[in-house]
Amino acid sequence: MKLHASTTKQYQTVTGYDDSGVEINAEHFDFSLIVMPETAPRPWPVPDFESLAAEHFEQIEADQPDVVILGTGARQRFVHPRLVASLSARRIGVECMDSQAACRTYNILMGEGRKVTLALIIER
Repeated sequence: MKLHASTTKQYQTVTGYDDSGVEINAEHFDFSLIVMPETAPRPWPVPDFESLAAEHFEQIEADQPDVVILGTGARQRFVHPRLVASLSARRIGVECMDSQAACRTYNILMGEGRKVTLALIIER
C-alpha cells in the first residue's frame, strides 16, 4: 500500500509497505529495521518474531525514545515482559501491533513531534 505524501520530508517517514517490505522516504527495505524520525533507518538483526531477545530491545534503549512501536509482521503478537524489561525500567513504552498498523502509528506519532522508534520485523 502506498501512503500519501506529507510535509515531513526532512524526517524518516513510512511512504509504503507490502508483503515484501517497507518504504522509508520512497526507499525500499526488505529486512528488519529500526526507524527514528531524525536518524537514517538501520538494520535490526531480528529474522523473525520467535528470534526476539532482550538484547534486541537493549539496542533500542540506547536511542532513548519515548515509545517503541513494534511491528510484529502480518499479525499482532505480544512480546514477553522480560524481553522489554530494560525499556520498562526507563519508563519507555512498547506497543505491539501488526506491521501495517505499526507503520501508520509511527507516521502519526512522528508527525506530532514525538520521539518514537519503529522496530519493524520483516520476515523473509
